[in-house]
Amino acid sequence: MLDPKPSATRLIPLVIATVAIGGLAGFAALYGLGLSRAPAGDPACRSAVATAARIAPLARGEVAALTMASAPLKLPDLAFEDADGKPRKLSDFRGKTLLVNLWATWCVPCRKEMPALDELQAKLAGPNFEVVAINIDTRDPEKPKNFLKDASLTRLGYFNDQKAKVFQDLKAIGRALGMPTSVLVDPHGCEIATIAGPAEWASDDALKLIRATLGPAAASL
Repeated sequence: MLDPKPSATRLIPLVIATVAIGGLAGFAALYGLGLSRAPAGDPACRSAVATAARIAPLARGEVAALTMASAPLKLPDLAFEDADGKPRKLSDFRGKTLLVNLWATWCVPCRKEMPALDELQAKLAGPNFEVVAINIDTRDPEKPKNFLKDASLTRLGYFNDQKAKVFQDLKAIGRALGMPTSVLVDPHGCEIATIAGPAEWASDDALKLIRATLGPAAASL
């Protein structure tokens, strides 16, 4: 005759399983309530995301490859040098919208893109906008300077980082996958849009997008 009451030995696995399931459920509830809520990014950069959404319809034609910021992201305070060898940082340009571009003489698309960046600087640079093109050649420091001189690219300021750390810093946050890389940055140092690869920055498409980014400040440009 079978004993209708389970033995104590048979009850132990059932108790353990119940406790384990209950513990997992409690952890899941806790995770859902709090641990899964990762920071939504730097609050100071929310306006940059709003700007990205506003100008997104203009990312077409020559600048169709731009990826608009979808979450608040403050860029690292990139460190580099100017033409005189003086230390500079991205934060030195606070208050301006920037097109930060990384280039090198060994990068063929970079060299082809430079005249358009030079023209963009000539057309829109001022108190509210600047192209910050940072060279990352790691050997002959005179080579990029000579390239700009020989190509008569005189409107761009010369900035360089011979250690190429600026590339690594942007790569660490997923914003530099190759060369060239360009990031449109708002006056607070926040990402508006990023592009991996070259663009025709002096085109009507690019000028319209950047003027729209600047808003009323670009009315006279």
